[in-house]
Amino acid sequence: MILKAIAIDDEPHALEVVKMLSEKVPYLSLEATFTNCFDAIPYLQTNKIDLLFLDINMPDISGIEFVNILPKCPMVIFTTAYSEYAVKGFELDAIDYLLKPFSLARFTKACNKALDMNKVYELDFIFLKTGYEEEKVLLDEIHYIEAEGNYMTYVLNNRKLLSRQSISDALGQLPFDKFVRIHRSYLISLSKIEKISRNSVWILGKEIPVGSSYEEKLLEIRGVLGL
Repeated sequence: MILKAIAIDDEPHALEVVKMLSEKVPYLSLEATFTNCFDAIPYLQTNKIDLLFLDINMPDISGIEFVNILPKCPMVIFTTAYSEYAVKGFELDAIDYLLKPFSLARFTKACNKALDMNKVYELDFIFLKTGYEEEKVLLDEIHYIEAEGNYMTYVLNNRKLLSRQSISDALGQLPFDKFVRIHRSYLISLSKIEKISRNSVWILGKEIPVGSSYEEKLLEIRGVLGL
């Protein structure tokens, strides 16, 4: 399995570092590099990319803002010299966060996470731990997932399953191009959306709120659905 990647950083030297390290990771193919986010948009629109190495602190538009405006974003590994961005990066469900300067070992660890995640995305099912058992659930069965304390309620076609896990754990099991987080307590299946308003979506007749920090995600959803 080969992960196709691109890198965006306004510093050419930083791109050279990513390129050099990428050549040492056998399953990683760095297809292109860009010093400007906007130059990367046409490439992302016409090429299938699995992974994006993205600097955060850039002129004109930050890496975080860029992720929010992409209608369909690949897996992201943020690269930056500023540790204060780490929390925000993980709020955007980034695969990892690399603090410059990073070593080959740290770079490879981040790439391994992306590889493991990509393997999950190729499956059409997941296993959910329910009590002492693990139950197979088809991705197409899942309508939405709601966080309730230390548990997640999976709302399926004709039933619900309760699994002890965090919302981050749940998101990590699901394909990023089919499931999105729209609220601190909700993950939804894009294909199950019945109706969209300014700050809500409806699934199975239930109104699900879009959190204030996920408003950009709603714009992304509209773009994916062609609205």
